[in-house]
Amino acid sequence: MPSLKLYDDGTHRNLMLEDYGHGQMVQANQHLIVHDGEGMILDPGGHKVYNRALSETTLLLGRSTLKYIFLSHQDPDIVAAVNGWLMTTDAVAYASALWLRFIPHFGLDSLVIDRLRPIPDEGMHLQLAGSDLIILPAHFLHSPGNFSVYDPVSKILYSGDLGASLGMDYQEVGDFAGHVKYMEGFHRRYLASRKAIRAWVDMIRTLDVETIAPQHGALFRGREMSGRFLEWLHGLECGVDLIPERYLVPDR
Repeated sequence: MPSLKLYDDGTHRNLMLEDYGHGQMVQANQHLIVHDGEGMILDPGGHKVYNRALSETTLLLGRSTLKYIFLSHQDPDIVAAVNGWLMTTDAVAYASALWLRFIPHFGLDSLVIDRLRPIPDEGMHLQLAGSDLIILPAHFLHSPGNFSVYDPVSKILYSGDLGASLGMDYQEVGDFAGHVKYMEGFHRRYLASRKAIRAWVDMIRTLDVETIAPQHGALFRGREMSGRFLEWLHGLECGVDLIPERYLVPDR
């Protein structure tokens, strides 16, 4: 399917790239933010999607320059091809300070390693041609060094694995109740705890969010649908909340 335009006011554009996650790979979304001649790619993916993702990003950028590569956490569906992105562009990549010595195991060339920069635990702001992008802490959801991105111009929250859904064939959630079954298993197993969820949700509720765009699956467009997702997530038990009193040694 072609790239999906999430927002465009003539100066500021938010685009979701075509879905390249076919075969045995987990489906993953790549997002591009472009403002006044500068761009940021979010969670660009692994080696299998690299050539097509780079080609489409270059096409969508046009005369704009890729300034930033945002890596929400350390998983291979996010960072495995980062060396290629750094070698073929002049962009700077940002990832949690926790993962800066682990990401080079994917094969970071010495020529570009100085363009992999740390995000502090509390988050930070990045300026995209004067447009303020806010990097928000989302630790233990599911990675211990994990971040979301809020774009105040488009009012889009890029939530990473929060809101991830697997197995459906649509890009936007229309029926929230019917969509829960595509999210529930992932969220209960991969997210660390209800305490971590509520710390994130309570922070997000202070922002003016119109769309929530996860890294996997369908997005939540509109305040009502985004609000329903946050309400569902806030009440979810997951991770250590579900651990039994003890594990059992497996039978032969």
